[in-house]
This record gives sequence, structure tokens and C-alpha cells, in this order.
Amino acid sequence: MKDAEKLNIIIVGTGYVGLTTGMALGYLGHRVICVDKDTAIVDKLERGISTIYEPGLEELLRDGRETVTFCGDMLEHLPEADIVIIAVGTPSKSNGDTDLSYVEGVASEIGQAMDPESPPVIVNKSTVPIGTARRVETVIKEELVKRGVSCCFSVASNPEFLREGSALHDTFYPDRIVVGTEDVQALNLLRQMYAPILEQTFTPPQAVPRPETGSLPALVTTSPTSAELIKYTANAFLAMKISFINEFASIADKVGADIVEVAKGIGLDKRIGPGFLKAGPGWGGSCFPKDVRSILFTGSQYNCDMQLVQAALEVNRKQRKKVIEKVQQSLKVIRGSTIGVLGLAFKPNTDDIRESPAIDVIRELLDMGARVKAYDPVARDKYRQNFPEQNIIYCDSAAEAAQESDALLLLTDWDEFRHLPWPEFGDNMKSKIIIDTRNMLDSNELRSSGFTYSGIGR
Repeated sequence: MKDAEKLNIIIVGTGYVGLTTGMALGYLGHRVICVDKDTAIVDKLERGISTIYEPGLEELLRDGRETVTFCGDMLEHLPEADIVIIAVGTPSKSNGDTDLSYVEGVASEIGQAMDPESPPVIVNKSTVPIGTARRVETVIKEELVKRGVSCCFSVASNPEFLREGSALHDTFYPDRIVVGTEDVQALNLLRQMYAPILEQTFTPPQAVPRPETGSLPALVTTSPTSAELIKYTANAFLAMKISFINEFASIADKVGADIVEVAKGIGLDKRIGPGFLKAGPGWGGSCFPKDVRSILFTGSQYNCDMQLVQAALEVNRKQRKKVIEKVQQSLKVIRGSTIGVLGLAFKPNTDDIRESPAIDVIRELLDMGARVKAYDPVARDKYRQNFPEQNIIYCDSAAEAAQESDALLLLTDWDEFRHLPWPEFGDNMKSKIIIDTRNMLDSNELRSSGFTYSGIGR
């Protein structure tokens, strides 16, 4: 990029969204400062150590030190910033509403230090409820009033659509970029920030190669309110799609159909598409559960009864129970049994265990008197740190989890599980039982090796 095209960007928050966005924008040539209040996180990032597991991130951290820096306070850098991106956490409250205290805290700091002569464009990238752009603007104005100054500035909504495990790929090669603002200058500045991605003019990082096929991403420009709603609508729809196929997996189980074949048959319909039609133990992670509860809360505030979204949430809760039913059907008696669990992260290629199906399933198995041996190639230590009270035997390999187990329960579809030496595993198990909740294994191959195989909707 030419120097004139480079922007000074501050990103507040170094979680999955903030760190991924910061490293990508830095790779494109912008001057990026990533801010985090946690000094331990800043120290690791400064040393090139990623604080989250995300394929390709370590490589960008190693190679991007000329354009990306890390610090614990944005105030001294604020006068030079063209854009400030808010990417802090937005956790759920007990009633389903979203806690905006971190977002408002950042807005307050911006208002306290912003140069009224050259204000930056403020960008909400965190997933936030409808009206948050307006709220951030209000908080900043309140701080400016305290200082006795006033100025014109813009707050834009620029929601992320990143999949954990593929976050860098989705950043560099998105389907679309949504910008919600009513200020032409702010829109032009964000278009400039994203120009290399919109035009795909950059040289791809070695760790994140450009897909061989694909079209240029669309730039969707809209109001901040519509941009905020786009994010929730997208996640609610995808959550419903997963719950939908899980409901039909229950019918497939009863009538002897194969939900994998059913999903393929409907997914080839362009009106439906194949994505998010994998039956399994239900959705989890940091986005779907929180965002579904949040939009349900918002709907209740506006007297909108969102029955489809509510049903998707209920189906997801029941899906965890159906996994336990599969174990019961295979073992008959759970108490006293040893069950090897393969996978603790909510999905592969991430160490994120937030609202992972494994949490509910393992807790239920332990309550029912089972002995649980667990293995995950990445998320094992994080799971142990978060649930130290659970009486789980943590294993260093899938083979160790299988050793002397009465059954193996596959909960996360890590690719390494697809290629395990199953006949050898079977010889070391008490009984050759596999419950494949991700439908990722070759059932015919396993059965020919003497296993009793059970999938979801198969």
C-alpha cells in the first residue's frame, strides 16, 4: 500500500475479533495499535505469543511486528488515530440482555481524550444490541460536555462475521463487509481501510492462502441500526438451521433414515444450501448462545414474540440430552462405566470451550455415576482450568482416552479423530462402542472392525 493509503487504527480488545482484525489490518499495511487492559496479555503479544488458538495467527504475530504494536492504554495514541475499533467483550446478563459496560467504558475513555479538532471515526465491531451506536455516541458526547468542548464525530457499526477456527480466512476473504453509518466521510474512510480486501489486491499470507475460486466481497452500506440487526439476524438464522437439522435427525433415528444423506439432498437446493446442516450435539461457542438470547430479550422489549428463535434455543437444549440417551442406549447402565470423551472445544480448530456441548454432556455423565476420561488436542488445559472441580481424568492422547473405556464419545470433529487406528483402539477398550455425535466417522469401516457404532440421525 502507498503511504497515503495507510491509516492509523486503534483496536480496543484483543480477543478473537480484536486480535484477528488487528493482525489482518496490520498485514495489509495499516499502522495498528491493539489495546488490552490485561498487562499479561499485552506482554505475551509483544513477545509474539498468541493468547488465543487460531490457525495462522502465530505466523502473523511473528511477521507483523513492523505495523502492529500492543499496549495497555490507548489515550496517548488517540490524537493520531484515524479510526478506533471497539472490539471488547459483550457478555450476557442473567436475563439474556447484553452487558455493555466494557463498550461504554471504552466510549467514556474516548470522550475524555479525543481531540475535537481531528476526531477519529469510532467503530463498533463487538456484537452489540440495536441502538448501541447511538448509545456510544451519547457517552462520548457526555464526556466532551464535561470537558467543555464539542465536535462532530461519527460512530459506525461494522459487525464481524468470523468463524472461530477460520477467523483469519474470513477476515481476508469475506462474503461481505457490512458498514452501518450515515456519514459519507466515515463510510469513505472505512472503505479505504478495507480496500485491499474488497479489491483482493494484497499478496495472501502463506498461512492463509487465497481460495482458488470465489468472487470479490460485497460492501453493504446501511444505517447503524440495520447493521446491528444484520449481525443478530445472521446468527439467529444459522442457529435455527442447525436446530432444524437436529430435529429432523430425531425423525431419521426413529424411521431408519440417514440424516447425512437427507442433509445432502436438501443442501443441494440453492434456496437452502449445504452450510450449517450438520446434525450433532447442538451449537455452542461465544456467539450463537449469547446472540440468540440477546435478540430474544430485545424482541421482548419491543413486544415481538420470536417463536422460531425461541424454538431453536429449546431444540438446542434438548439436543444435549439426546446425546446422553445415545450413551444409555449403547451401555444400558451408565453408573460405573468408563467413558472416553474425544473433544472438549465447541468446534475444531479453536481452544474455545464457551457453552461447548461437552460441558453439559460431561456434567450429566458424572452426575449419573460415570468415570470420564477426556482428550482434546488444544482445549484440554483450558477445560481443566475452568472446571477444576469436575472429577475428570485428562488424557494426553485419544489412545489414552480409549484405554479400558466401555465406550468412546466423540463430541468435537477434530480432523485427527478421522484418521485414528480404530482396530487398535478397539483391542484396548473394554467394549467396542463408539457414539459419534458429529457423524464424521466411517460407520461401515468401524462396524467391520467389530465396533457398535451410533451416530446422530443415522
